[in-house]
Amino acid sequence: MKSFVSIGFGNMIMVDRIISILTPESAPIRKLKEAAREKGNVVDVTHGRKTRSIILTDSRYIILSALQPSTITERCRTVAATGDMGNE
Repeated sequence: MKSFVSIGFGNMIMVDRIISILTPESAPIRKLKEAAREKGNVVDVTHGRKTRSIILTDSRYIILSALQPSTITERCRTVAATGDMGNE
């Protein structure tokens, strides 16, 4: 069975597709985000709110979320341990 985790505002991502969850503050991460945006590989699920985490996927997509990286990480742990989808 595929495990999904909530990344905010009703959006879900497969846990197995996540490579890394990053904070957007550093210059290299901002450059990575802009390069992906130019290629059309950015999915913004912030609903206009501040980007608090950047999720890198194995398909080279970058997902912008308004949730803190620690929140998404904890939800991933919950999904791995219980199978619960970490809903808000």
